[in-house]
Amino acid sequence: MNNQQPNQTFWSGFKMRFKQFWRRFQMTRWLIVVILTLVFVMSAYLTFMAKTANVGDLKAALENPTQIYDRSNQKAGTLYSQKGTYVALSKISTNVQDAVISTEDRNFYHEYGFSVKGYARAFFLYAKNKVLRRGYISGGGSTLTQQLVKNAYLTQEQTFTRKFKELFLSIEVENVYSKKDILSMYLNNAYFGNGVWGVQDAARRYFGKSAAALTVPESAVLAGMLTSPSGYNPIDHPQAAKARRNVVLGLMAETGAITNEAAKQYQASPLTTMDNYAYKNSYKYPYFFDAVINEAVSKYGLTESEIMNKGYKIYTTLDQANQTQMQTLFKNDAYFPANASDGTKVQAASIAIDPNTGGVEAVVGGRGKHVFRGYNRATQMRRQPGSTIKPLAVYTPALENGYYYASELTDKKQSYGTNKYSPHNYGNQYSGKVPMYSALAQSKNAPAVWLLNKIGVDKGYESVKKFGLPVSKSDKNLALALGGLKTGVSPQQLGQAYTAFANQGTMSSAHYIRKIVDASGNVIVDNSDTKAKQTKVMSHKVAKEMTSMMMGVFNYGTGASAKPYGYTIAGKTGSTEADGDADATRDKWIVGYTPDVVVTTWEGFDSTSSTHHLEDVSGTGEGPLYQAEMQAILPNTKGTAFDTKDASTIAKAENNSVGSSSSDIWDQVQKSIDNAGKQFNNAADTVKSWWEKAKSALN
Repeated sequence: MNNQQPNQTFWSGFKMRFKQFWRRFQMTRWLIVVILTLVFVMSAYLTFMAKTANVGDLKAALENPTQIYDRSNQKAGTLYSQKGTYVALSKISTNVQDAVISTEDRNFYHEYGFSVKGYARAFFLYAKNKVLRRGYISGGGSTLTQQLVKNAYLTQEQTFTRKFKELFLSIEVENVYSKKDILSMYLNNAYFGNGVWGVQDAARRYFGKSAAALTVPESAVLAGMLTSPSGYNPIDHPQAAKARRNVVLGLMAETGAITNEAAKQYQASPLTTMDNYAYKNSYKYPYFFDAVINEAVSKYGLTESEIMNKGYKIYTTLDQANQTQMQTLFKNDAYFPANASDGTKVQAASIAIDPNTGGVEAVVGGRGKHVFRGYNRATQMRRQPGSTIKPLAVYTPALENGYYYASELTDKKQSYGTNKYSPHNYGNQYSGKVPMYSALAQSKNAPAVWLLNKIGVDKGYESVKKFGLPVSKSDKNLALALGGLKTGVSPQQLGQAYTAFANQGTMSSAHYIRKIVDASGNVIVDNSDTKAKQTKVMSHKVAKEMTSMMMGVFNYGTGASAKPYGYTIAGKTGSTEADGDADATRDKWIVGYTPDVVVTTWEGFDSTSSTHHLEDVSGTGEGPLYQAEMQAILPNTKGTAFDTKDASTIAKAENNSVGSSSSDIWDQVQKSIDNAGKQFNNAADTVKSWWEKAKSALN
């Protein structure tokens, strides 16, 4: 009793002081102000979100798939993931419309995008789930407009945040579109299971007819699928679909869409299906389209869902003829080595780039079955480039530092540094001395390392960086001359680097997208300024001299088997040895170019082992494939000729000129001596004649 009395006194005193504080500072008013402020801020945010969601583009985005255009602005294909065949509401049976409204939103024509009862039910269920420690809403009776908004703009998460976003977006949709437009968009954007979107394709898939010809029972089946497309699928679950159909028919009778007698008659009818749906695959150039999506996501901040479903027009650098030819060649097993003993395919990747703009004209990222946005070896793979790096790391900086195409290089086996690094030529063949152009064409390793050691590794390292290849400080050693990179390169990165040789010393950044236009015609990406994507890597003179040397690669060097008939190209081959096995090859590379196109091809296994490796370390094994690629691509180019000749041809001409010049000079010396002799003799005769005359006069 004595203990309770002080406690009661304390609490009564606390309550009195709290009431005084509350009245003195008018806390009730402040609480109301805070609550109203929060409501205002939340409403302002949600209104802003709704107004900036481009609701006006929704119908156009749903009606049209995203179109891909090639470099000539011709249609090349379409992208879509949640779209079917869009049809106008007038081409959708009124039976479907009645069935859907009766089942999903019978007050559709009398509400403004949301249901007060639905939100009251959502609040109740949310409170109930909170008590049960569940952090979601079990349901809330969304209207058709809300379901449309959810499918088009939002995720499927069940939270109040999403519900409020859904509310404001629904009101905005109701502000912009008529009820008929909203119903049309909903029916064309609804999912009906089995990968089928939209009522037109669903009608074809399940009943073999158009949406305009659907009967009342068939319409009830489709309307019943909306709550659970997989559970009420009439093909996979005919009994469940029929039971659900009958429920929908009862609801249609309740709303007056059909009579009770008709409902009973339809409920007694059998459920029959017919599949007349043919999926049209317009993803014609899978690796190129994948690369377009990846660039739009990584470079321009769009999402995959936006790209696939917003009805964009994407203008690309694609050359459909080149892409088709490349894909055809990759499907021909005759151009590739046999599979490994366990059936593993030898993989490959190729890419063609316009050196003047950097636009990718064609790309194939692998052999075998394509996976949507899967592994693209042409763009995502990182492998050591082998000898294809020699022009970038060794010969270009050498020309920039006083050497010239015919400079004599030391070609012998020797060791460098404290770690005794000892590069060797293929077959351990050495000639003692070799002109630079021949060392490059024959891909000799010893002269390349010797030359890098002479000009300095730092210069080679900086040169590779200028060409845009990913190098780290650990790559700053003599192994750089032979492509010993920690990270490696992709065919796209290597092809981009070689655009500098093809484009008179200026490197063009590889890209796929020129322009993106949204469904309303607004340009949201403009990539037309090619000059902004170019980097000066070397002088025109050096690029010209490098090209003259690299012509020899295909004329008489390691790329001779890859030279296309009737065409002059320049470039480089390369290969890397499998670890611990000098007779096995991990990677084979060929990169070649004309002033109009750069084509890079890689070949190898995804994972190299004792049973998964290539033969023939000379790097010429992929010659027939590369030759076929070039012979298919070059006829589609402008046919621009190089402004130089093969370095070996120039060297021979200079040697002949020097020999001829020396002979001419010697002849001129001989003639001068003869003339001088003649003049001396004539002078002597004249003096002698004068002497004889003088003597006769004295006598």
